[in-house]
Amino acid sequence: MSLPATPRFREALVDVSAIEHNVRHLRALTGSEVIAVVKADGYGHGAVRSAAAALAGGAARLGVADVGEALALRRGGIDAPVLAWLHAPGEDFREAAAHGIELGISRYEQLQQAAAAASADHPVAVHLKLETGLSRNGVAPADWRVLFAEAARLERIGHLRVRGIFSHLSNTSVDDDRAALRRFEEGLGAAAVAGLAPPLRHLAASHAAIALPEARFGCVRLGVSIYGLSPFDDKTSADLGLRPAMTLRAPVAAVRRVPAGAGVSYGYTHRTDAETTLALVPLGYADGVPRQASSAGPVVIGGRRFAVSGRIAMDQFVVDVGDHPVAVGDEAVLFGDPTLGMPSADEWARAAGTINYEIVTRIGPRVVRTPVTS
Repeated sequence: MSLPATPRFREALVDVSAIEHNVRHLRALTGSEVIAVVKADGYGHGAVRSAAAALAGGAARLGVADVGEALALRRGGIDAPVLAWLHAPGEDFREAAAHGIELGISRYEQLQQAAAAASADHPVAVHLKLETGLSRNGVAPADWRVLFAEAARLERIGHLRVRGIFSHLSNTSVDDDRAALRRFEEGLGAAAVAGLAPPLRHLAASHAAIALPEARFGCVRLGVSIYGLSPFDDKTSADLGLRPAMTLRAPVAAVRRVPAGAGVSYGYTHRTDAETTLALVPLGYADGVPRQASSAGPVVIGGRRFAVSGRIAMDQFVVDVGDHPVAVGDEAVLFGDPTLGMPSADEWARAAGTINYEIVTRIGPRVVRTPVTS
């Protein structure tokens, strides 16, 4: 990716062609229909632009957490199938039904609420979520028979269309995921006995879609991987043939020459060892830069790698660059594509004791998202 020459004050470049490439690559790798997950504003990349890029890369449908996110896609001009699976208690599904939003169903009451939103000639499309061991959302095995029977009845009378059955894996170990896979297959068998034959069965998200082929079922939900980040601790994005889509950068806002022993930022957790130059970068924890990465997060300035010096503040942090020549306006890159010489979101995750998913998703609204292509 060729970066625009002058960074905005706070900027995340979003390479939409990388998202398109990643979806196309993963679709070929898995041989499966792709549900591209664009929840949480497309993992911080922008939901509408990420959705459009994923669809251009061959995704068949989109996944979001809630109906509000789904409706935002519709307002943004996205007319592809969208599945929303996390709902408020007692949620009214009529607006979702009117916009053709597919609903993930995790409880009997939700099934009834979805059916109540149907019109005379437009059944509501649903995906039934099964609890297979993650202990979160999903219909418990003891309730499968009753739920499947009611879903089949509502489908027969034209109120619902059961488009899919799905679940989610823990990614704890291959054995744990295969145990959940067996429970999922038991659920599919019970659904078939009840007379349900949905065209979509989806269990695997990015981790299992790549590493556990038997969990694909011809349809996979891809989230972090479509943004070019690895879901594995021991494999990089480059190992998987993925291109990171986000580059977080800002111009150096101030440069200061200080003597040895100068304290830097709150608490003076960093003091200079010798006379040195300090560069101020106008990004902080209000922008999603994790305070936990203080004195550790990597930064590239002027083509050279440094680390954050001292504590990350709400709006800014300081980098001790020694005698390296730095001027106000020079570009500081926190993370991007490591094959282009930038730090990775994975490095920031390790510095903060978290995961790469959180690093990109938490980038705040003050940071301007600029779409680019490569």
